[in-house]
Amino acid sequence: MKKVTMTLLISALGAVAAIAQTPAKSAAPKAAAATGSSAADELRQIEADWTAAVKAKDADKVGEILADTWTGINYDGTIDTKAKALADLKAPGSSLDTFEMGPLKVQFFGSTAIVTGSDTEKSMEKGKDTSGKYVWMDVFVKQNGKWKAVASESTKVAK
Repeated sequence: MKKVTMTLLISALGAVAAIAQTPAKSAAPKAAAATGSSAADELRQIEADWTAAVKAKDADKVGEILADTWTGINYDGTIDTKAKALADLKAPGSSLDTFEMGPLKVQFFGSTAIVTGSDTEKSMEKGKDTSGKYVWMDVFVKQNGKWKAVASESTKVAK
């Protein structure tokens, strides 16, 4: 499984705890503040569902979250498509043992939302230890009334 899939999907589960401690910020006008808050809560739930699906290796659920045109940039600079990420989800030797979320931020720009965060994890990818601290970003677009992840990026922080 590609690291961006593992990292971003795993980070979603920790997002729930981090979000409880970090207020969401919105670029929406003040009149839309209630909508922004509701949308932020919806994105928090999507991130949590995404992480749970990765832990369960539930490609169907992950597929519902990712837009068909989703692109992920992995910590090592490789690029994934939705099809590749879903195929890699069940790869042997990949696991997430522990993770701890850092600060999380949600920003809105009309029907686009950017979620940024960090995590520290103990993980394996195709039998290789990929544990460490990561910073990441997920971009969501509201399509036909549903938020879909359209792009993701993950960077491993040097020790």
